[in-house]
Amino acid sequence: MKNPRTIILRTAGTNCDKETAFAFQTSGARTELVHINELTSGRKKLKEYQILALPGGFTYGDDIASGKILANELKFKIETQLQKFVKDGKLIIGICNGFQILVKAGLLPNLSGDLQTIESTLTLNDSNKFEDRWVHLRPVRSNCLWTKGMDELISLPIAHGEGKFIPKDEEVLSAIRQKELVVFEYVDKDGALRGYPCNPNGSVENIAGICDPTGRVFGLMPHPERHVSVFQHPSWTRQPDRSKKDGDGLMIFKNGVNFVKKYL
Repeated sequence: MKNPRTIILRTAGTNCDKETAFAFQTSGARTELVHINELTSGRKKLKEYQILALPGGFTYGDDIASGKILANELKFKIETQLQKFVKDGKLIIGICNGFQILVKAGLLPNLSGDLQTIESTLTLNDSNKFEDRWVHLRPVRSNCLWTKGMDELISLPIAHGEGKFIPKDEEVLSAIRQKELVVFEYVDKDGALRGYPCNPNGSVENIAGICDPTGRVFGLMPHPERHVSVFQHPSWTRQPDRSKKDGDGLMIFKNGVNFVKKYL
């Protein structure tokens, strides 16, 4: 497929949709910003796209809990469309609020395989405040196609108040680790696991992003769409390799687009 079609799903409170669209466009995809009501009404069909992106923001004002209302709309209003989308092997990425939505809709980590069972959550930061800054991430060996070839530390910004990843119980945490579903961990500048502020929200075992067992559904709290150009980093003038132009987050979008071009 020459130019994969990416649907950037939005609703009231979404505010990173255009940045996410730009990241996909830069990576060679066609994008369309679509309101959830267009899917629930039938004016738009999820089957028309190869990639579903759930961008960051504060959907529905984070009422009840971050991402919960839109997660319920996915589960109960477009369940059939969404399940077929996943079973057809298409790709999904959720960033920040999008990650919260995927987890609370049961799409991640989806150990049960039913796309419904909620096995983890993202809740209030241990700091009890909104965290808005840059963090260091260490890629973890996984089958996530979105991070193929990424084996060095990266730096991405965060901006969230409810980013603490908590699995339902020890059994779920063990399964996530055994199945290699952890994709990124919060670390310090040298790649070592540390507590706050390196782990900005208190996530269990410093988990910053996970995928499902297929590696095609991926969610993370940091914002890769805010670092697609090296010039977006606050210390880009002090980078040792001044010839580098791509930001650390761009490879994530390129991997997704290239996978669709090759296999879908």
